[in-house]
Amino acid sequence: MTAHSPIGGLIAGERRRRHGDLRVAAMAAAVAGAAATLLLGLSGWFLAGAAIAGAGGVAAIGAFNYLLPSAGLRAMAILRTGGRYAERLFAHRAAFHALAAIRPALFAGLAASPPRKSLALSSGEAAAGLVQDVDAIETAFVHRSAPWAAGATAAMAAALIGLAAPLAAAAFLVGLAAQVAAGMWLGDRLTRAAGAAQLRAAGRLKDGLGAYLAAATELRSFGLTGRAIEALVAHDAVVGAAVVGRRDAEASLGLMQAGLAMATLVAVALLAQAAPLPLTALAMLSALAGMEGLSGLLASAQQRGAFREAVARLDAVLIDPGPVTPAPSGPVSLTILGRRLPPGSRLGISGPSGCGKTQLLEALVGLRGSSPGSLHIGSTPLEAGAAGWARGLFAFAPQDARLLTGTIAENLRLAAPDADESALWEALADAQLDARVARTREGLQTWIGDGGEVLSGGERRRLSLARAFLRPAPWLLLDEPTEGLDRGTEAELVTALERRLARTGQGVVIVSHRPLPLTLCTERIRMSPT
Repeated sequence: MTAHSPIGGLIAGERRRRHGDLRVAAMAAAVAGAAATLLLGLSGWFLAGAAIAGAGGVAAIGAFNYLLPSAGLRAMAILRTGGRYAERLFAHRAAFHALAAIRPALFAGLAASPPRKSLALSSGEAAAGLVQDVDAIETAFVHRSAPWAAGATAAMAAALIGLAAPLAAAAFLVGLAAQVAAGMWLGDRLTRAAGAAQLRAAGRLKDGLGAYLAAATELRSFGLTGRAIEALVAHDAVVGAAVVGRRDAEASLGLMQAGLAMATLVAVALLAQAAPLPLTALAMLSALAGMEGLSGLLASAQQRGAFREAVARLDAVLIDPGPVTPAPSGPVSLTILGRRLPPGSRLGISGPSGCGKTQLLEALVGLRGSSPGSLHIGSTPLEAGAAGWARGLFAFAPQDARLLTGTIAENLRLAAPDADESALWEALADAQLDARVARTREGLQTWIGDGGEVLSGGERRRLSLARAFLRPAPWLLLDEPTEGLDRGTEAELVTALERRLARTGQGVVIVSHRPLPLTLCTERIRMSPT
């Protein structure tokens, strides 16, 4: 992470805030590692000593003190279990609290990014990147205690091995240092490319799955389901190949680590062979426990590359939007394509498909850039501020009505989280959808399925309109508000909209191919093909 890394700054801040939990996790990891090493070493010494005492006859058995080692083994087992539990408890608590602060910042950064960037990011890439990259940050938090565990384990193991032969302890430390150096240096290099390939492949698979699920009706109608499945299987095969590549890299690293561990163990055995058998057993098992204690540190080393790449990708999301231009408060005039609209005006925009009508509305709410001088908020050109700086002035019902999987109330409250039920019903009435909702058993708690699939196209559009009506904004932006409605429903909706505008005093900009909604408008602009 660089000094100018936004996500790095967030992570550093969360580490400072969670310093207490991380410190307790590190101390618990050290206690657990040392206790596990002493437990295994003491077990080897105890069993070997008991075996020798048993072979020495009744007198040797009577002289052998087994009570003190047994008590020591129980104590070490309790310390190991308690230490590991405390380490996981406090490390994960620190990680979860940190992620609870980091995730909202990531989504806010994505929402604030320039339209050319955020709209170009596919849903699969966004999902794969945000989920997996945030997981990498969580793993980094959890592994913060790994060096402490490895250090305590190594120190305890070296001390126990030194009881058998000081040279064996020195050989153990040299072998351990070789494993750490190789793991830290090679772990990143062997797994970085494979991990990045897996992320990209997962993003393409999620993109394809989302696209084909959205087009399931068309695929069935044209008999293309088989081809879609074949395409997804091909994407899945690429993901599988990427996973295998990463696992192969990890296996190669594991094989190298196993070779170094075996060489270290053989060196300890040769140098400790002159010691009494119980001490030799203690040295061998302590060496095994000491090397096992490296597993968390080596796993952390393998994740360093993924962590750095995650930080780099998330930094690209957490952009600095630059100076914020304050949006005007209260009623404000608009100027659209040279036509000045005082607060409360009603503008209708028509024209052939592709002439830029929808883009005009999307520019007002900051979903895309605008041509210099074409749009003004009051006397301020729209392009003078950051993307979306005037968004609070508008309630937008887009042509492509997107609904979230959930209930009617949950979708409506996206526009007004604190709205009570009476406000929800009022918005539904203005959108001519209240009677339909009232006929359902659950009412506002009716589940609308994935993306609103339970509703018809016209009902989805009217629910989107009701959501826009709930937003307390001085201007309504309605893109093809009656598309897909029959003439009777369209007439009722236009009449209800007329009453609403008279009641609220809101201004409205309506884009429509159909003539009836445009009868509400006192100002008209007809756009020409570009």
